[in-house]
Amino acid sequence: MNIATIIGLVGAFAMAIMAIFTSGGTPLTYMDLPSFLMVVAGSYFGLFVFGNMSDALGIFGTLGLTMKLPDYNEKGIILKLMAFSEKARREGLLALDEELEDLDDEFMKKGLRLVVDGTDAEIVRMLMETELSQIQGRHATKLATVNMWGTLAPGLGMLGTVIGLIAMLKNLEDKSALGPNMAVALITTLYGAIMANLVLIPLSGKLRSRDEMEAQVKEMVIEGVLSIQAGDNPRILAMKLLSYLTPGDRKSVEAEVLKD
Repeated sequence: MNIATIIGLVGAFAMAIMAIFTSGGTPLTYMDLPSFLMVVAGSYFGLFVFGNMSDALGIFGTLGLTMKLPDYNEKGIILKLMAFSEKARREGLLALDEELEDLDDEFMKKGLRLVVDGTDAEIVRMLMETELSQIQGRHATKLATVNMWGTLAPGLGMLGTVIGLIAMLKNLEDKSALGPNMAVALITTLYGAIMANLVLIPLSGKLRSRDEMEAQVKEMVIEGVLSIQAGDNPRILAMKLLSYLTPGDRKSVEAEVLKD
């Protein structure tokens, strides 16, 4: 469970509710079903127009990923690649074949399989980078759907406000209803701003950051596979792979992978 996401969402809504109370209002004042339907439901159905049905239906699963704590297992990847490097230098690249079936990392397995089969290094790099590009392309499509929802929600909020104002202006003779009608008209703008700025834009940023991190880990795997094919010394390989980590993560891993 990603505590940071939960703290952020709960804290942001708590501050908004506190602002309501300290301004003399109550949450019930800001609850309006027509505004909710216009902004939340209306903007969601706009996603079906923007993309395909699978992306619109899958957006909740995409957003749900931000509630999970990712584990890219950089340390395990580095140790595994070093072990493969040592075995390849001792026994040759063909000796890796028997261990590939038990390898959980499919991306690494495909790359090492190409190496064992004697594929040229440039082709190995091209094929692995192409697969990485396709992975990022799929991620980009999901991110675009989330970003579009964050764009549509405030827009539908403004549309709801305009609809409310038109209805209010058509009944100007009822002076007592002007204030309440104006308040209801503005609630749609509030809902759109909350959806975009407290939920969708922050979660989109977290998803983008995870995509970048996953891509970096896969680039590290590509470098490791090509180094194994080139016959690099395992310590040289480890130094190459450690360069992909942040200084803090590097220190925690460096002591173990370079302990000999």
